[in-house]
Amino acid sequence: MASTEFGRTVRLWRDRVSPEAAGLPGGGHRRAAGLRREELALLAGISVDYITRLEQGRAANPSEQVVEALGRALRVSAAEREHLFQVAGLVPPGRGMVPTHITPGVHRMLDRLAGTPVAVYDAAWNLLLANPLYAALLGDPSGWRGNERNGVWRNFVGPGSRVRHTPEERRTFEATLAADLRVTASRYPADQGLRRLIADLRASSDRFAELWDSGAVAHHEAARKTVDHPQVGAVTLDCDVLGVAGNDLRIMVYTAEPGTRDAERVALLGVLGTQALVD
Repeated sequence: MASTEFGRTVRLWRDRVSPEAAGLPGGGHRRAAGLRREELALLAGISVDYITRLEQGRAANPSEQVVEALGRALRVSAAEREHLFQVAGLVPPGRGMVPTHITPGVHRMLDRLAGTPVAVYDAAWNLLLANPLYAALLGDPSGWRGNERNGVWRNFVGPGSRVRHTPEERRTFEATLAADLRVTASRYPADQGLRRLIADLRASSDRFAELWDSGAVAHHEAARKTVDHPQVGAVTLDCDVLGVAGNDLRIMVYTAEPGTRDAERVALLGVLGTQALVD
């Protein structure tokens, strides 16, 4: 019964979200009143087949990660997010867990920054949402799963990023990431996912383990970064990390000084998009 109600809820709420409201191109003949299944799948990072089975009640017991991803893609309110977990047969994440809910207000703010590379991370540096220009600049994250979506993991264990670092800058950046994650861990000691991430990092990276065991605490702050892009070349931008009061989200914004070559290259990325740019 829970799986049927969950699928029905997703289907109804999909109809009320227009492609434009979700940052996707609209227009043309559309049978769906709101998002198509393919569009919801793209936004949530879930296969179209799985969404179809969920909506038809043929797939049961969606995971917390799936429910959370669908809630973000459907732009639900806090009360709706709680309802979505309940009809999935799950207990909504409570206090003591790293918040991952993106409020409608934050969604609207991101909509108004369509010409700026912007991404939303949680307090543990898990990527929750990236707009198309951010994906074009730093690589398309739509295929990332699990720890791949965590910025700390990608920099210590995974492929890193397109951001250029000198050896000294790299060491400083790694130390800041580890110290920042320690602050989050002390704030959310009951979050099992965060504890697993830290254990995985310590087991997979001697450098992270060394920094973690040092006990340092710090906050990741704004910086000026140069991104080596495979098509448009080097782009130097200001990277600001903005906090969202009340839910500990981090909004990462990349901006270029107007009238510069860097601004022109960001504008070019808006035209190129992520076609043939997937990492």
